[in-house]
Parts: sequence; structure tokens; C-alpha cells
Amino acid sequence: MSVNEAKTAILNNKTALGIEFGSTRIKAVLVDDKYDPIASGSYEWENRYENGVWTYSLDDIHKGLQGSYSDLVKDVQEKYGVELTSVGALGISAMMHGYLAFDSSDRLLVPFRTWRNTNTGAAAEKLTALFNFNIPLRWSVAHLYQCVLDGESHLQQLSSMNTLAGYVHYLLTSRRVLGVGDAAGMFPIDPATGQYDAKMLAAFDRLVADKNYPWTLADLLPEILPVGTPAGTLTPAGAALLDPSGTLQPGAVFCPPEGDAGTGMVATNSVAPGTGNVSAGTSVFAMVVLDRPLARVHREIDMVTTPAGDLVAMVHCNNCTSDLNAWVGLFAEFAECFGIKADKNKLFSTLYQKAMEGDKDCGGMIACNYYSGEPVTGLEEGRPMFLRRPDSHLGLANFMRSHLYASLATLKIGLDILLKEEDVKIDSITGHGGLFKTKGVGQSILAAAMNAPISVMETAGEGGAWGMALLAAYMLFKKDGQSLGDYLDSRVFAERKSETMEPDPADVAGFEKYTKQYQACLAAEKAAVQAF
Repeated sequence: MSVNEAKTAILNNKTALGIEFGSTRIKAVLVDDKYDPIASGSYEWENRYENGVWTYSLDDIHKGLQGSYSDLVKDVQEKYGVELTSVGALGISAMMHGYLAFDSSDRLLVPFRTWRNTNTGAAAEKLTALFNFNIPLRWSVAHLYQCVLDGESHLQQLSSMNTLAGYVHYLLTSRRVLGVGDAAGMFPIDPATGQYDAKMLAAFDRLVADKNYPWTLADLLPEILPVGTPAGTLTPAGAALLDPSGTLQPGAVFCPPEGDAGTGMVATNSVAPGTGNVSAGTSVFAMVVLDRPLARVHREIDMVTTPAGDLVAMVHCNNCTSDLNAWVGLFAEFAECFGIKADKNKLFSTLYQKAMEGDKDCGGMIACNYYSGEPVTGLEEGRPMFLRRPDSHLGLANFMRSHLYASLATLKIGLDILLKEEDVKIDSITGHGGLFKTKGVGQSILAAAMNAPISVMETAGEGGAWGMALLAAYMLFKKDGQSLGDYLDSRVFAERKSETMEPDPADVAGFEKYTKQYQACLAAEKAAVQAF
């Protein structure tokens, strides 16, 4: 699209805005009526580990929302010479799960407990047995029941719970609603109704009946809205929060907020049975859309849904590139000691490409990338470690390759259950997120991990914010009765380019060997948690 066409779309409100709260970056993407990103903005932030809890403050959330939007406004002004006063539609997405608990005055009762917290083991085990349905540690209901087990006093004042996306949506629209994909990270969904599972809700209420809380679980959870349904409008207070300058006008319509897993599926056109995607950044998760339920409950595999409500098997790993990014930062600092100010993107690209020169099994080096606990492998805390045998082939290529392998090793452990034990068939896998920005590197590593062809689209770097913008555009531009899958196939992805890479047998064998060593070294990781 030309500059003039994009400018016209902006002036005529033929645009959709997606804002996604990732773990380290909040990104805003504006798309036109051809679904192309025409402007973007971002804001970097970091979670804090305070009093034993991984958290972000509400002030962090508010500043990040404003910062990403103001950066977008600046981009629009620089590219098109116009002031952004409104958009056609908006959508909010965020990292899923966790626990945001409020009283009847919308006062936060305890610090936001993010998906990264793994202190809910007892609750998750009890609920999994009660429901005969896997309840991951990070799900909102696991956090809630852990509060019950721990006797936390705030439960008597509890009036509502939300996800991060749902909370931001509420700030901007005054509506406490969620899309089904994000809601599936709070509490199990009944695929037949697209709503919270009624029998499990009743079972939970019976479980806590003796506590005499002034609520039922259904009272606490946000309302679920179907994909493509209008979910409120930007209020005057919401407009003032998003844009304190007063330039943004209220009234724009919102689609239901979604989690980053759902926006990743949309951004990779992976919403039909047999399709899947891998989103790799601070955390990493694989989503595989199923045509049948799994044969049994697996603690390593979460059962969620697409934004349209179809059943999805999800392998979610808390740790992906945080340790890798820290090492790249160390190399940047080293370069600065010699007066070299390395471009961040060039530094990542150079080091990633160097990794491709390493031994297929990393030459006797193992990186354990656990910044936090990792439910898939049963660790409640993490200690990043680097190990090597005395006869290892120490060098930059093997060092970097070992960290790239580590970023996906735990994901491979979970996916092996899905692919080998459950015999799930996958027609296509698409990668997106920061790990895939360097052409061919993350893609080849993932192909080796899954022993399957991996596609990466030209929009791989846009990530979930673009996917959220597409969901907002679906609400705005879809034909009557048009399904999300048909909309994506026929209107968004019909002419978009992608590149597919087949797995290299030597890479597959090398990754298999590395993964076995990685699993063996988890005993050292557990010892490190106890000792340090």
C-alpha cells in the first residue's frame, strides 16, 4: 500500500489497532483495510521478583499502555504527516493466565501474580484430580485455590478476577469481558457451549463451600464473548488514559480481549484442525488445533481453545530466550569495552548465524535456561546455568547453539508426548516471535526439535499485536456469518508469502542427543535451586 493509501485509511478510520502486553515489550500495531501493518509502537518493560512473586505494578501497566500508544502516534506522524485522532477498531491482548484480584471498588487486593509464578503446585494437583482435567500452575483458578489453601484474608473482599488483557480492556471500556481463548486460561471451557464448564464451576464451589466466601466462582469470572462480537467502546476516561494528550477521541469499538496464545494462532493462520504454531520469546508455547480430544490427561499439556472456541493442545514453557538475551547483552557490553557500539539487531543476527557453524549436538555443552520455575519438567524455581564437559568443544558457535537449543528443549519434551504418545497429526506448523527474526536460524532449530517442516511468514516479527489487530479487523470488516478461519484464509493470508524449511536429519539427531543430555542435567539444576 502506498503512503497516500495508508494515509487515507487512517483519516477514514479504515484501520484496526492491536496492543499486546508481552513479557518484555508492549507492542502496538495499526493495520489498514488490507490488513497490512502501517504503523507500530513499542514500550519495553520488565517484571519484578518481589516478596517471592513475579509481578508488574498497575503503574507499570498504565505507563506501558501509554508508552506503546504514544510511540505508535509518533510513527504515524513521521510516516504520514497526520495526527491520529481515532481508529476504526481496537483490541487488547496480553500474556495469559495469572491472578489479578479486585474488590468491589476495583482496588487491587494483592500484587498481580503473573504466569511466571509456580507456587500453586498443591492447588493445581488438587483441581486436576477434582476435574479430571489438567489445571496448569499459572491458570487463574489455580492461583485462586492456592489462596484458599493458604488462607489468604483478601478472599473475603474478593469481587472479581481478571487476566491482564481483560483488565486493560476494562480500563478502556468499563466492560469486564474476555474472548474465549483468554478465558480458557482462567478456567476450563466447555467446547459445546464456548462458556466456562458448568459442572466444574459447581465442583469448585462445593470444594470451598465450608469457607463461606461471599461469592461463587462464576461471580468472579469475566463474561465470555464470541470472536467478532463488539465488546464495548472507548470511553472518555479510557481515551484519556490511553492518550493523556487528549488528541484521541472516544467512541472506537473494541473486539473481545484475547491472550497471546490466541493472537499467535491468528497471526500465523493456525486456527483450523491440523494446524499449529510455535510462539517463541521470553516464554515459548506450541499450539496444535485438534480434531479430537486427547486420550488421557497429561500434566505437561494444557487444553485451551482458539479464539473461535475450537479445542487446542498447548505446550507452554515458562523459559525461552531470557537467558539467551542476557548472554547477548554481555557480548554487547564486551564490545563496548573496545569502543564498539553494536547495533542490537545486528548483534543478535550475527550471533545466531554463528551458532549454525557449531556441532550438531553442541559439542558437549548444555545451557539450562531456567530463569523461573518450569512446570513441564517439575521445577518450582530456576537458576540459569551453563555446563560443559572437560572435553567439550568450547567456542562461540557451540556456545550460542547450545543456548538456542536450550530455548526449545523443554518445548520438545512436552511436544514429544503430544506427537509420539497421543499420535496427534499436524499438517502445518508456523513459527513466529522474536526467535524467528533472524532468517533461517530459529526456523531450522525448531524443525530439528519437532522433526517436521516449519513455515515462517514474512510477518513473523510482527507477532501477537498484529494478530490482535486482525481480530479487531475481523469484527470490523467480516461478511455476515463469515467464520474466523474463512476470513483469514480468503482475506488476510491469501497472498501472503511464507517460507518452509524441512528438517535436516543431522540436526534432528543432534537435537535428540542434546535433549537427552539436557534432561539428565536437570538433576544439577534441581541441586542448584536447593544450594543457591
